[in-house]
Amino acid sequence: MREFSNARKNAGLDGLGLTPHKLRHTAASLAIAAGADVKVVQQMLGHATATMTLDTYGHLFPDRLDEVADAMDAGRMKAAAARAKTLTAPEHVH
Repeated sequence: MREFSNARKNAGLDGLGLTPHKLRHTAASLAIAAGADVKVVQQMLGHATATMTLDTYGHLFPDRLDEVADAMDAGRMKAAAARAKTLTAPEHVH
């Protein structure tokens, strides 16, 4: 901790309440905002499990339900179009 205090003082950041814990939280927050998934953040922080990471930082991960629903709908439409094409294609007579 002495090294951190000296580095903080030398950087002119003394008196701002900066701690290693706050820097760690900021790094995790920035990684999540940049699109890192939970497994990447888990590895970055050295958490034993992704559950630990989600319990601590889960509120920072974006709600992606609409994105998932849109992707599922696009897949359904693609499958339905392929099926319709197969059903309407003329059969080959030999």
